[in-house]
Amino acid sequence: MSKQGALPDSYTHDWLERLDGRTRLAQAVRARYESLTNDLGGHASLSYQRKSLAKRALWQEAVIEQMESALSRGDDVDLGRMTQAVNSLQGLYKTLGLDRVQREVSLSDYIGKASQ
Repeated sequence: MSKQGALPDSYTHDWLERLDGRTRLAQAVRARYESLTNDLGGHASLSYQRKSLAKRALWQEAVIEQMESALSRGDDVDLGRMTQAVNSLQGLYKTLGLDRVQREVSLSDYIGKASQ
């Protein structure tokens, strides 16, 4: 993976916002964040804590996918570390909620989107 597509060495709270939106990685991560937050009732309806946990879930997901990619190439992977990462992700998802939440939409919002 190129340096631009690699996970950063250290975590910063604004990593999602700082991703270069022209890269496939940034586009994929932002699409996943949007999907996750939409399933939780929409970004605007989430507390700071849920938004923060959603970002951490994306980070964990990326780490797990890197390990899965290494496995598919036949590289050695620490299965204990991978299991721990999957369990951590599961915990984040359970805390966030595993079921879709309907978003509150006003009639004017609905009509506005239908006319676009």
